[in-house]
Amino acid sequence: MIVAFVLINAELGKEKSLLKEIRNIPNVKEAHFVYGVFDIIIKVEAENMDKLRDIVTFNIRRLKEVIRTLTITVIEGI
Repeated sequence: MIVAFVLINAELGKEKSLLKEIRNIPNVKEAHFVYGVFDIIIKVEAENMDKLRDIVTFNIRRLKEVIRTLTITVIEGI
């Protein structure tokens, strides 16, 4: 199982509706508002790297309110 955290910049004023939409995406295990450079952080689990790429590219990055993402893949969990 591949685990990744995706940091998201959202359109100003669209954060709440975007978070709600993201929480409905399959494979998104957690989604939270954060303070700082990014607006939202999500935890995604996928069967393999190809599936992770598809989730981020086709399910998250294509949402209208998403401005930018940064994906951090976990290499080893504790």
